[in-house]
Amino acid sequence: QWMKILSHYGFGGILADDMGLGKTIQAIALFLSEQGPDKRFLVVTPTSLLYNWENEIHRFAPALTTQLVAGQAEKRLEQIQTPADIYITTYDTLKRDIENYAGLSFETVIADEAQNMKNPMTQNARAVKSVKAKNRFALTGTPIENSLTELWSIFDFIMPGYLYSAHKFTREYESPIVKANNMEQAERLRKQIAPFLLRRVKADVLKELPEKVETNLYAELLPEQRKLYAAHLLKARGDLAKVSGNAFAQDRMKILAELTQLRQICCHPALFIEGYQHGSGKLALAMETIQRTLESGHRSLLFSQFTSMLAILKTELDQTNYTYFYLDGATPAKERMEMAEQFNQGERDLFLISLKAGGTGLNLTGADVVIHYDPWWNPSVMDQASDRAHRFGQSRVVQVFNLVAKDTIEQKILALHDKKKDLVDTVISENGGHFINRMTETEIRELFYS
Repeated sequence: QWMKILSHYGFGGILADDMGLGKTIQAIALFLSEQGPDKRFLVVTPTSLLYNWENEIHRFAPALTTQLVAGQAEKRLEQIQTPADIYITTYDTLKRDIENYAGLSFETVIADEAQNMKNPMTQNARAVKSVKAKNRFALTGTPIENSLTELWSIFDFIMPGYLYSAHKFTREYESPIVKANNMEQAERLRKQIAPFLLRRVKADVLKELPEKVETNLYAELLPEQRKLYAAHLLKARGDLAKVSGNAFAQDRMKILAELTQLRQICCHPALFIEGYQHGSGKLALAMETIQRTLESGHRSLLFSQFTSMLAILKTELDQTNYTYFYLDGATPAKERMEMAEQFNQGERDLFLISLKAGGTGLNLTGADVVIHYDPWWNPSVMDQASDRAHRFGQSRVVQVFNLVAKDTIEQKILALHDKKKDLVDTVISENGGHFINRMTETEIRELFYS
């Protein structure tokens, strides 16, 4: 309603609600209220949320048509010329395609995770601000991270000139407030921006929220990763075609091994291909998600079934300023309890945990975000892991992110979770093979085909 009122009067706004309070859904509601003939909307988002936006729009507003603007340059030009209600692109893509938008005008532009344009001098910021639109809204859980200039830059997008020029803003507000601690100017700025910035934190609306919010985030496989996946999938299909009847039951473990290889490629091909140097789309998604959650003031647990994947994540994290604890099957029981206590007291940003080793028995309510790097066959095992944070003593809503490789076996595993919901109580086990054994031959074969 707040966004609708601002839009009606020609104003923009910053929706700065805390993570997990439904900023995406509120934007979709705005699209539904403003839809009409010849009205087009644009969403600019980080790469990690590209497919999440598409899925959420299909889920909550199926009547609205969407068009992703992604892929090769020639393809993107064709996509932006394809009729649709809502176009969805990324900051990096938009800055490369900005000439394609020169003759276009949108009803509303949404800049998601708008801290991506906090520096007004970057190409990201300049590109988003140059798109023609009647209304502009920014979504961000962190409108100010390091300086007031970041706030000015976002306002320069939603309502150019409202907070003056960058030079005058520094003179009127930033210098007096930051350098001289001038509370009168701070209050003046607060009053000036208050009508156009809405921020609610989970504590404000805790009674109205579910205790746990679960979201799937989709990663696109990188080109070399996609080639490897396609080659191994083709081989697995060939092997499967040779198996029938009683032989299928006897070869279930071999089939499970081929499924595991496909899952490993989705995570990172380096898990079983020595010397692989071409990166992983899901690793990039994980690092972006970690950055986004930590910069929003949240602390996270990250689970993976593969300790070799956790080792890769440790290497990536060691190149950042983020701190973490690590736990796998080799971690002594006493050390586990000590690390859990230290983490709950506020030490370090992140806890990397082997799903099988740390999915039960730990109290880690110091985190309110859970990241599942790879979906496991049995959803109950994943739920038990999420409950390390979502348990007695947790005073905050827990946000659970499932990282999923798009158009792969991982999507089929999640679909299988939904299909098997009535069965999970009978198959609760830390051994995923037990769950496989309860699947029919048809269900297993379907995992290898679209």
